[in-house]
Amino acid sequence: MTDEFIVIGAGALGLASAEALLLQGATVTVLERGAVGRESSWAGGGILSPLCPWDYPDVVTRLTTRGAALFGAWAESLYQATGIDPEYQVSGMLVLPPFDMEAAERWCVAHGMQAIREGSGLLLPDVAQARNPRLLQSQRARVEQLGGRIVEHCTVQEIDAGQGRVSRLRTDCGEFSAQRYLVTAGAWSAQVAGKWAGQAGIKPIRGQMLLFKFATPPLRHILLQDGLYLIPRKDGHLLVGSTLEDVGFDKLTTASAREMLLQRAITLLPALRDQPLVQQWAGLRPGSPDNIPRIGRHPELKNLYINSGHFRYGVTMAPASVEVLLDEINGKEPSFDSSPYQWRA
Repeated sequence: MTDEFIVIGAGALGLASAEALLLQGATVTVLERGAVGRESSWAGGGILSPLCPWDYPDVVTRLTTRGAALFGAWAESLYQATGIDPEYQVSGMLVLPPFDMEAAERWCVAHGMQAIREGSGLLLPDVAQARNPRLLQSQRARVEQLGGRIVEHCTVQEIDAGQGRVSRLRTDCGEFSAQRYLVTAGAWSAQVAGKWAGQAGIKPIRGQMLLFKFATPPLRHILLQDGLYLIPRKDGHLLVGSTLEDVGFDKLTTASAREMLLQRAITLLPALRDQPLVQQWAGLRPGSPDNIPRIGRHPELKNLYINSGHFRYGVTMAPASVEVLLDEINGKEPSFDSSPYQWRA
């Protein structure tokens, strides 16, 4: 491949896409409206699974399952190439009531996911996690190592297109042109696409998180109960998340969310009552109908692509989404039906 690509957005999906294109021999420039990897990918907890996979349609879980299967080798390759450890670890996830135990077990059997009853909960021992900020640091280093150009603090203002093709991008830091263009701008993807957004259906959904620090990990597994999760890191940090708030492009944190998350977390882990809060932050997920992302070519513009709208699971789906994207770019038959992810007019 000798193509020139401009990738718009430098989150986990944008950087993963850029890495894959560079490995195929493309020339890649990445434009990022802020700092690299500091939006929803950075803010997320890094659970490499849907919270309750049995609650999602197969069109979502086929991407999360494939992404999770590829993730360990991908994380190791990033670590070996850059020396930055994404801290991939298989920690397991214990799902606590309320949920339909029998339905969950049936789904796990049907989909080949190991599940073990543990008290009143269901342990999914193969669920893994990554530490998002370190993953993104290693991704950036890898893209730059491969010769990719990254331009930060560069906001795309308009996609200039006609006669079925994009000709250039107008930005607040000048004009950019290439043979092909890829939108990976997360919650801002529809804004970037502008009048060409079609049925992308992507909008921001705020999520707030809390961070605590213990001397040693206070939990053996990720804990999940009714949308609340506690994620133990190797160094004793513990993440508590998260909210789902349809408030537009507002990234402010709130006292009400902090109190709600804290009180629910204390119920699951009483030791939190004595731990000071290290940090609270918010990120804007790229919300999409039914959590179904948009991956592939624009319906009208032959040299414009998208890899966005992954809602809560962009990091998990990243390796699989890149496979789908490259199949589309290279005209290769996909390994599974990718039509549900198409960008429609």
